[in-house]
Amino acid sequence: MDYLIVFVTTVAGLYFHGWLYVRIRRWMDRDLALSLAGKDEGKRTFMLEQLADARAQKVKRRDLPQWLEAAAAGYLAR
Repeated sequence: MDYLIVFVTTVAGLYFHGWLYVRIRRWMDRDLALSLAGKDEGKRTFMLEQLADARAQKVKRRDLPQWLEAAAAGYLAR
């Protein structure tokens, strides 16, 4: 019975840490997109859409800042 408790607790802890890691990465990506948008509400909406598009295209995380900066520059051209 003791092994079962240790196993369940360990699995629950690992799951929680994995969930927390994913949430923090998403928050950081969202914060990056919003920081590139500034205070312009239209651009904020645009950048969140671009972030969703980057996720759909499976842009690698290391390439995401450059990808979002290019998207932000494209908004300025409008």
